[in-house]
Amino acid sequence: MTKSRFIALSLFVDAILVNVGFVCAFALRFAGHLPEFNFRPYVVLAPLVTLVYLAVCYINELYEPERVENEWAVVRAVLAAVTVGTLLFSAIAFFAGPAFSSIARVVIILSWFTVSALLVSWRLLFLRFSAITWPEQRVLLLGEGPLGRELATELDRRAKWGYRVVGFVSAGVLEGTGVFESVDVPANDGTPTSAAAPESTNAPASVDAPGHPVLGQISDITRIIAENDVDRLIITSPVAIRELVEDLVLAREISITIDVVPRLYEVFISSVDGMVGDIPLMQITRKSVPAWLSTAKRMADVVGAVALFAVLSPVLLAAAAAVLVSMGWPVIFAQERVGRELKPFRMYKFRTMIRDAESASGPVLAKKDDVRVTPLGRVLRRSRIDELPQLVNILRGEMSFVGPRPERPYFVERHLAEIPGYHERFRVAPGVTGFAQVMGGYATTPERKLKYDLIYLYHQSLTTDMQIVVETLRVVLTGRGAQ
Repeated sequence: MTKSRFIALSLFVDAILVNVGFVCAFALRFAGHLPEFNFRPYVVLAPLVTLVYLAVCYINELYEPERVENEWAVVRAVLAAVTVGTLLFSAIAFFAGPAFSSIARVVIILSWFTVSALLVSWRLLFLRFSAITWPEQRVLLLGEGPLGRELATELDRRAKWGYRVVGFVSAGVLEGTGVFESVDVPANDGTPTSAAAPESTNAPASVDAPGHPVLGQISDITRIIAENDVDRLIITSPVAIRELVEDLVLAREISITIDVVPRLYEVFISSVDGMVGDIPLMQITRKSVPAWLSTAKRMADVVGAVALFAVLSPVLLAAAAAVLVSMGWPVIFAQERVGRELKPFRMYKFRTMIRDAESASGPVLAKKDDVRVTPLGRVLRRSRIDELPQLVNILRGEMSFVGPRPERPYFVERHLAEIPGYHERFRVAPGVTGFAQVMGGYATTPERKLKYDLIYLYHQSLTTDMQIVVETLRVVLTGRGAQ
């Protein structure tokens, strides 16, 4: 059973047992009967009450199996969740109006005991008798110091959830880099602090940690990952080592889940993605977006494109007529661009440049005060009206409203060869607008655009898309960033 199926099962069972618990509370209060006058108001509120209890269970991490791996953790989390749920149910019944005042207060008190007993019981039975085999996660730890060994111990304790520590990679000096292993030295007040200690470049691998071997130096990490079928790499070593691993990720030499143990300042500027015991982890690689998010985004794209076609059809016709009168044929400019997974497609725009603008220069990027752009073209670009024909690309599934801007094959080939990690932006569909467009300028450098694209890629959500669309409207109204 996968983690997602465990969560789905837990949600389903909890939803049923919460309502069974309330029915039992009514039965206890009314000696086995369910008086319609008292019970009917609960039936009306049952869907909302169920959602409230599921929400508080989620907040108390009852759907994170690694966080409730023992009996006491289960009991503690359930009691906390049911207590909050009971208080919220009381508030709902009170503010719902006189029609719901017939729900006996004794029933609410009894429900705390019945719901708690049911939710605790099924989880303890699951923990005790479940024969589920969780998918194996083969974990490699970079750094064999005290923190790395503590992580190995915590992961060994969670072996039932599929964690298998294959070994350590030494975080000693990497030959020719001057990167040193971090060691503890006493400060002036006697408190241990971290300092860099030089180590021989040809030193052998460290002594094996209890129960797990040290498989080699960081210079061998790509080979070690391949030979041991590693699924996840956790980095506990200094920042300089992390940057090396990040470069390997961006170069696609490593394609696995990678987490780091954050330093204090990193916790301040970002979010923690998970915990192993009391050790926080931040993920520096991201998998594809969930299927539900892709589906929801595609539905929003189609509905939005159809609606904009209907609303903006006068603008489209007026722009087409203006281009035809001022610049002649063709009105629509079709150009090959590179989309998701590096697949080429034809992107459409209203023509804003003189005819055969690149006949002498070849492919070049637009720049500030570009002489090839006509006076009408500047108006269309400043207002972003020139992008409206891309509604066709959205309906065809080649583009989305929000995503990295698509580039031409000539520039994509050049950027792939020159900019580490440039291929990452092709994991999602290109967009009419994007984070790079609203945060940077029209001619922002490709390197800076990539940073914005990666920020979006790793944090995309429907809320983020809405924020980018709103910011795009502001850019359109002010004309900022147009060339």
